[in-house]
Amino acid sequence: MPIYYLPSVNVFPDLIHQCCANYEPSQRAVMDPSGNVIFHITPQPINEMLHFKPTQPLVPLSMKHLLDQGSKLSSAEIDRIAKMFMQPNCYSRYTLPYHHAWFDEPGRLVIDMISYILGFRTSEIVDETVLALMSMFAPGHPPAVKYDYATFIARKIHEQFMNLDRERVFKYTSYIYHLLLYYQPDSFPVSLKKLDAKGERRSVIFWTSVFHQVHSSPYTYYEFIDLFIYPATCLLSTTPPARLSAEMQKILRLSKEYSIGNWYFYQNHTVIRIYGCELAPYRLPKYVPMRLFALEYYRQFNNSNLTHFYGARKKAQLKIRHQRALLYLIKGKKPGGKLTVFWESNLN
Repeated sequence: MPIYYLPSVNVFPDLIHQCCANYEPSQRAVMDPSGNVIFHITPQPINEMLHFKPTQPLVPLSMKHLLDQGSKLSSAEIDRIAKMFMQPNCYSRYTLPYHHAWFDEPGRLVIDMISYILGFRTSEIVDETVLALMSMFAPGHPPAVKYDYATFIARKIHEQFMNLDRERVFKYTSYIYHLLLYYQPDSFPVSLKKLDAKGERRSVIFWTSVFHQVHSSPYTYYEFIDLFIYPATCLLSTTPPARLSAEMQKILRLSKEYSIGNWYFYQNHTVIRIYGCELAPYRLPKYVPMRLFALEYYRQFNNSNLTHFYGARKKAQLKIRHQRALLYLIKGKKPGGKLTVFWESNLN
């Protein structure tokens, strides 16, 4: 497996925005409220957490360099790369740009790694820029050119943090999660496998799958919230967040005289109820993020509205103007069960 191929992770934009708010550009570090460094965003910490020790000088990497290299690729070089990494029945039938599915397994692995390094949102389309990096690889051989990926990644994270409020784009969430875990391991109540069978230190990507977005993960999305997001938020906050924020409580209880719902704290989960809703509530994480609260709030509020107003030929009371910003896809299990949520990968 390539060193810089990080697993896909559950996207939680609130944590990224909080890291950005605590980012000190002069030190290239994310700080806690007391001014202590939580982790640095520099090449050395990135290489250290991935257990990579350069043994020779590395070649600087930049997008300008890749664009120049990609524009200079000859037809013969493109054919060589295609024959090396594409499926035999594909490389002679198609021309650039190539599709990710046309490559064999080693080729797709290299493309995925390159996409993570460059911060591409998708690896479906392979153009000259990606091929310029692929030209350095050959199955069973070390890269012909060893680029300084860590410096490139650290620089891109810095740039995106500095422009996050304006551009609302961040493409290195997996690196932030792994840096948090590597440099603050005692803050997370999960079992960590830091050593391999020989007792040697492993790359941080093998320590735990608590935030990995894989079907085989032993952790649910709710455990991801309670075991990773909540402890990480505590590191970045002056006081630990409440199980249900004051804003959420105010939405349910506008005043002593007027309330539209209530909440219930159980040992390992939280439940909210909207008065008049005839659906069984879903069990939310112990520490409820606003995004999950909003999904459950509108689900119950909509049912109450349709049950008691729409059926009686009255004008519906619920108006959702920003539905796409809050609700992407809800797939419910049996009543009283948990809510499976699929998030779009953005920071809006």
